[in-house]
Amino acid sequence: MSDSFRSFADSPVGPARSASAVVPSDTVPLARLPKALYVGGGGTIVLRAIDSTDDVVLSGIAAGSIVPVRAQIVRATGTTATQIVALC
Repeated sequence: MSDSFRSFADSPVGPARSASAVVPSDTVPLARLPKALYVGGGGTIVLRAIDSTDDVVLSGIAAGSIVPVRAQIVRATGTTATQIVALC
């Protein structure tokens, strides 16, 4: 497959180049820092952003939302949203 944008540098604001399912965990950080999270099933996400020292609760996230946050960990405790995908 030809990629017309291959010569362009990747950046945090550019489109994702890979995606992987997120398994919320209270102890295990995400394998790669995402540019954003896609939420397939709405609810609440408890996460810690890359430059934060505390967790934050994002509630009322609608199904099909893209949350533009670079999360280092998505906690199992308190997270009710489902089908979360890390967009990297």
